[in-house]
Amino acid sequence: KMQDDARYLKRKVTAGSLDVHPTEKALVVHYEVEASILGESGGHMLGERKEGQKIIRVKSLSPSTDVGALAKKVVEECKLIPPSRLPQVEQLLYYLQNRKSSPVEGKVEKKEKRTVKPRELTPFEGMELNEEASITRVDEYVELLYEGIPEKIRGAALILQLARNPDNLEELLHNEAALGALARVLREDWKQSVELATIIIYIFFCFSSFSQFHGVVSHYKIGALCMSVVEHELKRHDVWREELRKKNKAYILYFSEYKKKYHGLLAKQEQLLRVSLYLLLNLAEDTRTELKMRNKNIVGLLVKVLERDDEELLVLVVSFLKKLSIFLENKNDMAEVDTVERLARLVPCDHEDLLNLTLRLLLNLSFDSGLRGKMVEVGLLPKLTAMLGDESNRQVAMRILYHISIDDRFKGMFVYTDCIPQLMHMLYEHNEEEIEAELISICINLAANKRNAQLMCEGNGLKMLMKRALKMKDCLLMKMIRNISQHDGPTKPLFIDYVGDLAAEIRAEEEEEWVLECLGTLANLTIPDLDWELVLKEYNLVPYLKDRLKPGSAEDDLILEVVIMIGTVSMDDACAAMLAKSGIIPALIELLNAQQEDDEFVCQIVYVFYQMVFHQATRDVIIKDTQAPAYLIDLMHDKNAEIRKVCDNTLDIIAEYDEEWGRKIQSEKFRFHNNQWLEMVESRQADDSEPYLYDNDNDRTDLFYSAGTYKTLDRACSMTYAAKGDEPLGDTGDVFDQTSSSPGRPATAYGFRPDEQPFYQYS
Repeated sequence: KMQDDARYLKRKVTAGSLDVHPTEKALVVHYEVEASILGESGGHMLGERKEGQKIIRVKSLSPSTDVGALAKKVVEECKLIPPSRLPQVEQLLYYLQNRKSSPVEGKVEKKEKRTVKPRELTPFEGMELNEEASITRVDEYVELLYEGIPEKIRGAALILQLARNPDNLEELLHNEAALGALARVLREDWKQSVELATIIIYIFFCFSSFSQFHGVVSHYKIGALCMSVVEHELKRHDVWREELRKKNKAYILYFSEYKKKYHGLLAKQEQLLRVSLYLLLNLAEDTRTELKMRNKNIVGLLVKVLERDDEELLVLVVSFLKKLSIFLENKNDMAEVDTVERLARLVPCDHEDLLNLTLRLLLNLSFDSGLRGKMVEVGLLPKLTAMLGDESNRQVAMRILYHISIDDRFKGMFVYTDCIPQLMHMLYEHNEEEIEAELISICINLAANKRNAQLMCEGNGLKMLMKRALKMKDCLLMKMIRNISQHDGPTKPLFIDYVGDLAAEIRAEEEEEWVLECLGTLANLTIPDLDWELVLKEYNLVPYLKDRLKPGSAEDDLILEVVIMIGTVSMDDACAAMLAKSGIIPALIELLNAQQEDDEFVCQIVYVFYQMVFHQATRDVIIKDTQAPAYLIDLMHDKNAEIRKVCDNTLDIIAEYDEEWGRKIQSEKFRFHNNQWLEMVESRQADDSEPYLYDNDNDRTDLFYSAGTYKTLDRACSMTYAAKGDEPLGDTGDVFDQTSSSPGRPATAYGFRPDEQPFYQYS
């Protein structure tokens, strides 16, 4: 109805502000176009407003130019500038004439640095033009688009000449007949001629290079058409390869001729793919458009193109994938196809841009644990290690290696590469300079593996690390040393020479973070021949350790490390006695009350009690002078298995040496197991005809701790302490065999706490 009534179209152009171009010798004229549809009576029916700008370049402007004359010429030729604004034009031109050009002046911030650009199209048959296109003859070129394929190619090629000059894009934008004809020809004839499709898409690509022209590209649905073109061409390529394989097998005489034809078709197809994908990359700056592409499987198409050998095309595809990979959904799509496998063949490669882009894409993907596994599986670990020698790609390669080193699954695989010697060499080279975060981070991770730690200590490795860490008070380097110190075997005795240096750093005046790492390293040194009593006395560490046991005296991490340190030194009987006399045990009980909800604190404090009950002096203090046994009974059935294990071993020893506590412990075990039995019987929904689980009540006694249990314990204890009242000898049975059934020192929170889930979940 409205269309029937509409008779007139009114268009009004209003001039807006006038300004200088930020980077070029040009004026920018802003204007507003108002289009209205009027009825027969002249009434307003429908209207729309649109803002635009026109750039007037004055390349001839120089210090000797007559600014007044040039301003008059600009006003005369540009209808958007009214004569009344001549003084303003003259003033702006004068400013341009005197403005000093700057390499950074007026730069527009881009969303992402582009490292690729479309290569010039090679002339196709029918595209070798002897005439130069003119913007005034566009309508003539459009008429050629209504004829045969050769004429269409010619007409499109002439328009392409104009479109490649940005000055002509705005003029072409207003020629709806030309753009409509180009879009129609592309939609109808792209399957008939690769050359024609390539030229027309290149024309729209010229528009897509500027964000303000994306609307016209979307209006003619060129993006969706390019997706169809890419998908179709990839299927055609599969057909060509299959035909080539068959020809190679069956027609030997004609194979070379067919192969030559295949490579000719391939070259043209790759030009079409390149310009189509680059247009899509430009449009993908809008995340809504990118989402539409994802729904049409853009990731699958791009990964398919990774099979190609054309380096310019690969640069474009990898750049596109890198842009897409920052979104989780796109990354998941890449994980479902063979992205990593196809990227692996590009590392290393001779094309510097392609190699750098490939590594950066792998870096984005390496945040996914499953894709990290793929990288190791396809053999990228030694290739990335080799990249450490390449100055331009070292940092990116090291970041990928850092992500791989996070996984315990892959730490040991670094042993079979040249990575650790290279990393150690980099550490040597830094002297007193600050170590890069990536370098020290990967070293910290790798030092958590026993074999890696041994490689790091080869030669004078540990000596170099200790010397630099102590001199610079480098907390991260000491963290690496702390990781090395946790491994049993040949590396631990190497630390004997540095016990004094580390102990000297345990002072209240030092930074807590630094003390934490030094103390943690000392606490790892469970070396039998080490005289801890001498160390504690010489460096006066007992007051420091006792003060730090007070809740709130320091950060929890440092207090926990103090507890672990006490557990380590308590293996020495003289040292344990000295600590007991200093009042350490009541301080530990107070800390246990304060941190009873923290499984890590509880476990480590119980382990200190476990160590101390081995020695006569400290055993008597714990049993007779403290309520530690009562706390241990309460913890006997804790939900944490590690706590239960250490607690049971400690209580078994206490029960042997104190009859009263032995009866209490036995009674508690009986009560607990009896309650378990009753709960099991009550929860069993048995029919009257169903026999009981046990036919004879006497069978229940197997669940209880009988006197026979303690007879066995008595024999074990008498063997243990037969020679000397407080020193275990030989094979001491189940209770005191610290190398077998007893827990040894529990795993610390260094990494993650036993009651917490690890940050990374591996599929």
